[in-house]
This record gives sequence, C-alpha cells and structure tokens, in this order.
Amino acid sequence: MLLVDTNVLVDILENDPQWADWSIAQLRAQANLHRLAINPIIYSELSLAFSTVEALDQSIDELGLAMVELSRPALFLAGKAFIRYRRQGGTKNNVLADFYIGAQAAVSRYPLLTRDPRRYKTYFADVQLITPDRT
Repeated sequence: MLLVDTNVLVDILENDPQWADWSIAQLRAQANLHRLAINPIIYSELSLAFSTVEALDQSIDELGLAMVELSRPALFLAGKAFIRYRRQGGTKNNVLADFYIGAQAAVSRYPLLTRDPRRYKTYFADVQLITPDRT
C-alpha cells in the first residue's frame, strides 16, 4: 500500500502546468509497485475541488485509489508530532492534516507519494518518501 498525498492528486485533477506530468508519471509508476490509497483527511482535502460526493468518488475510483482509515496509533502520533511542531516554533494552524497523513504512513509503514516533503522529513523521518527530488 502507498499513500498518495493530496498535492499529487490535485496536480492531476487540475492539470497543474508545472507538476501534472510528474504527478501522473509517478502515480502510474507507483501503481505498478503498490496499491494506491488515500485516507479520510486526503479525501476531505480533495473535496474542495468537487461539487458533489459522487463526483469525488468517481474520480477516486478512476484513479484506482483505495480508502484506508486512520488507526488510533496514527491519530495519537499525529497529535504528538503536532505538539512537537508547535513547541519548536511552528506557527501555522492549517498543517494538522499533514501530521495525520504522515503519522498514518509512519504507523502503517506505507511509503508516501508527495511533492511537499518538508514536515514529513522532519517529523516522520522513518517514512519512505517519493518526491520530485527522490523518485
């Protein structure tokens, strides 16, 4: 199983001029190696780009993404990592989703396909990241 970060999916769905080609290529390549998945946090973030649940669900199905739930250990780890972030001077309030995603990847030992690895590298060092600078 491989967790696909929201930014990669948004690149594809919105045909981002800078990142769509990389994201499509990586999604295809990783689909040959892993089952691709999202979690409820990623689903929620993706919902911003859709007007209906049905449209979002259809896109998820077309991309071949499985839905995996967040475990209690992942939820716990996300909270602990977020506290560490705040104690180290982190001031952004809208980053908790990254901690849920990183914690799930860490606890479940899923690789993570993302193009924004900063927080994942810092707070979830054991997670295998697939990024533009490391494919």
